[in-house]
Amino acid sequence: MKMRFLTFAGLLFSAATFAQTAPKADIGTIRQSLNKLQVLGSVLYVAAHPDDENTRLLAYLANEKHYRTGYLALTRGDGGQNLIGNEQGELLGLIRTQELLAARRVDGAEQFFTRANDFGFSKGPDETLKIWDRNRILSDVVWTIRRFKPDVIICRFPTTGEGGHGHHTASAILAQEAFTAAADPKKFPEQLKYVQVWQAKRLLWNTFSFGGVNTTSESQFKIDEGAYNPLLGKGYGEMAAESRSNHKTQGFGTAAQRGQFFDYFKTILGEAPKSSLMDGVNTTWARVPGSDGISADIDAIKKGFDDEHPDKSVPALIEVLKKVERQRDFYWRNQKVRELKDLIAACAGIWMESYAADPSYAQNERMDVRTQIISRQGVDACLSEIVYYNPTMFPTNKLFNDVALKPNILTSFDGDLKATEITQPYWLRHPHNPGQYTIDPVDENGQRTLPETTPYMTIITLRILDKEMTFIRPIQYKYTDPAKGEIYQPVDVTPAITANIAAQNYIFRTDSSQPQTVQINLKTFVNGNGSVSLQPVEGWKISPDKIDFSDKKKGDEWTAEFAVTPANDKAKTSLLTAVAQINGQQSSMGIQRIAYDHIPHITLLPPAQTKLVDINLKTPGNKKIGYIAGAGDLVSDALKQVGYDVYQLTEAEVMTTDLSQYQAIITGVRAYNVNKRLPVMQPKLLEYVNNGGTLLVQYNNNNGVLVNPIGPYPFRPVNERVTDEAAKVTFAQPDSEVLTSPNKIGQNDFDAWIQERGLYFVGDIDPQYQTPLEMNDQGEAPKKGSLIVANYGKGRFVYTSLAFFRELPAGVPGAYRLFVNLISK
Repeated sequence: MKMRFLTFAGLLFSAATFAQTAPKADIGTIRQSLNKLQVLGSVLYVAAHPDDENTRLLAYLANEKHYRTGYLALTRGDGGQNLIGNEQGELLGLIRTQELLAARRVDGAEQFFTRANDFGFSKGPDETLKIWDRNRILSDVVWTIRRFKPDVIICRFPTTGEGGHGHHTASAILAQEAFTAAADPKKFPEQLKYVQVWQAKRLLWNTFSFGGVNTTSESQFKIDEGAYNPLLGKGYGEMAAESRSNHKTQGFGTAAQRGQFFDYFKTILGEAPKSSLMDGVNTTWARVPGSDGISADIDAIKKGFDDEHPDKSVPALIEVLKKVERQRDFYWRNQKVRELKDLIAACAGIWMESYAADPSYAQNERMDVRTQIISRQGVDACLSEIVYYNPTMFPTNKLFNDVALKPNILTSFDGDLKATEITQPYWLRHPHNPGQYTIDPVDENGQRTLPETTPYMTIITLRILDKEMTFIRPIQYKYTDPAKGEIYQPVDVTPAITANIAAQNYIFRTDSSQPQTVQINLKTFVNGNGSVSLQPVEGWKISPDKIDFSDKKKGDEWTAEFAVTPANDKAKTSLLTAVAQINGQQSSMGIQRIAYDHIPHITLLPPAQTKLVDINLKTPGNKKIGYIAGAGDLVSDALKQVGYDVYQLTEAEVMTTDLSQYQAIITGVRAYNVNKRLPVMQPKLLEYVNNGGTLLVQYNNNNGVLVNPIGPYPFRPVNERVTDEAAKVTFAQPDSEVLTSPNKIGQNDFDAWIQERGLYFVGDIDPQYQTPLEMNDQGEAPKKGSLIVANYGKGRFVYTSLAFFRELPAGVPGAYRLFVNLISK
């Protein structure tokens, strides 16, 4: 039987979720899979962010109870901070998406998202739901429920606010609304072309005790998740720690826990459980009409299973597969067919992979693909067909007429397909507003809640004994690193040429008519000739009009430079776009790669754009700045844009060099949380201030401050913030030097800020400090702790919780003017 188009399309409906490279096939995994075959129950966990999930509970449900288990994170964590690098916003969301997938590979759950954007801390659900667009995100939650069909839904947070973050509370509100809406055919009826209405049995709140808040009670339903799984060789507290420790951008490395541990639950909607999470839900094959005999057959396979010869169970497993394929229950039929096929391949010792010859290809280029298959247990198996799939849904297939797989002989099959679409994360294909991502219509109809899609894959049809079955494998790039061994990475499909503008912003000063050099880093993925130019922008002069190039080879990288000058002396902000073309193919995309060892490499193709910012800015002094790194930020790069020479200081340089050469020394965000050597450096830094220097300390989390006090006089970081980026700012001390010199700060300097005013303000402020600014969110009392300044000896100490680490890289003019004042004296 050769694959027909409709069958192929049906396979791909779930391919992005279930495609995997070489699934685990050890005996422990096989035994676990046999146990899972007998369980027909599902649980969906719902929260707001990466790291909100209860990894111990997910591991227990997926591996001890063998339920299909999913985690729906409403956001990708884009608005948080990054403890391992300087990526923020969308880039941080990409990393955290992969961290969640790495966590799920440990605990066995599946991962889903809505299109909601993590726009930063929110103090209440009303603000959150307004920015997100409540109905749109609710539709995504309903879609996930209708497609996943959970018997039980569990919230991490309550609707009553104990979770603290407005996103947390909003996630519970939406889960509660979706519990009912998913079963109502009048709610989002357009979804019913693809899914059916679904009513879960119950909605529970997984109560908690952390952060000084204890919402648990012995009167609540509870589960002991401290069991040990001998097949896996670990308990669920150990699995939870391993899973959670993948959240490295948030510093959530966690120690393994062993032994008894209870989780508590409060019923929100539906029938309260009494003895089991699944009370009232039939989780056996008896829930599927017409499935008589399947459960008994699986029991017989388990009883007769031979750990040393799992291949002996293949004939019986194939007979079970045939019975399952005849079932009319579409949902459980598809779930168990997938499980059975992977189990049959594992027992038969059949391994298969598919990988591309090169790590990247230009759009519309032919992609050479090699598929390797081996049957290691001698089970009678042969290859019928290989289909190479691209997103245009026009697969390239090769027929093999049942080519026998020789026992324990690795066989390679070569083919190719057309790289029709670039491999851009689906939620980043279009510009979006602060509250939610813009999703293509095709993704609206199936993929919008998936963590990612797999655009290029191979569908392999094998005949094992007398049964033909298909397997999906992503097409990846595989190489060997001398230190790390065999590495798998996604294959990139890019435009024929990419153009990266060297800086995120170019800052100009209105008192100067000097041009700036805008450098474009070009890379071609094909051979050819072409040109690069900058699109004309009103109010700016660009020279030259374009730059031609010729005889470029695939993989070449080079630079082109343009002079850009303000055409007048008016302060302004403009968007500048680069346009590159080669062989008639035009592109305005750059390329950005993110590489960390704990996740696959990430490639993003952002717009080839930069911001031109003309600012009325004075920058006196010697321009030499020392910078002590914290958790990761781009402030030093932003200062270089306005003419400062910024030096990254090591501990040795702080302790042994003459610090008076620096106009100011700045500590990066959260430096006093993460730099364990700062207590050693602190006396030298305060000596620098006492002798006439300026020390500016950017915000720190109130937990885990390594130096107390941070400044020459007492104060302490507290968990207070102003989340409204447009909140009114009052000049409590308008004559303060930091508000008047060298730049006169006015209300318009707080226009166009992004995400927030500031975070982790300070309290218990010693009277020696000035508090020149006051601000607050709506309905709250004014807060003085966003900026404190004190003279100490001959110098100045500044502590600021204002979000300069966001504002400066975003090119906010007023943030530059105020920051320069803080480091000038």
